[in-house]
Amino acid sequence: MEKHILICGERGVGKSTLIRRLLAESTLPVGGFVTRRLPQADADGMFPIYLHAAALPPEERPYDPEHLVGTCDSRRSIRYPEAFDRLGPPLLTSGGLLVMDELGFLENDAHLFQAAVLAALDGPVPVLAAIKPKETDFLRRVRQHPHGEVFNITPESREALYQRLRSRILQWNKEKL
Repeated sequence: MEKHILICGERGVGKSTLIRRLLAESTLPVGGFVTRRLPQADADGMFPIYLHAAALPPEERPYDPEHLVGTCDSRRSIRYPEAFDRLGPPLLTSGGLLVMDELGFLENDAHLFQAAVLAALDGPVPVLAAIKPKETDFLRRVRQHPHGEVFNITPESREALYQRLRSRILQWNKEKL
């Protein structure tokens, strides 16, 4: 198996869009998770962030306290590591392709979640992950994982990177036949 795909780039550069485009090319059953930051702030001016199963269609994803993993604004964050630890690990144990969209700083204290991510990277199931370019111990371990290959995305490189990674997704499809 080729190395896992680890897409790294700044906020808004197209990491999640690239993952969605690549998933459209995959014939493998999807496992893993997606996070979503809501565009509207709460009463405290914080933007809620939720974690859901990647296989769940967007219109079926609940935005409730059960799935809330944190809130943030441009200067501060409130983290709920227990939510990451409860929701994340079960989502990383099945699927023909594991999506991790995205890994960032909110899970700094979610040790069960971190262990599940690293175990998935140790395993044989292909991983397609988006990673924030933050410098935390956990994110460094993910980016430096020997079974992963980091691809840096910029607005200028998006299309070429899609074409390059599309061939890897198609190869994964063939390997799983």
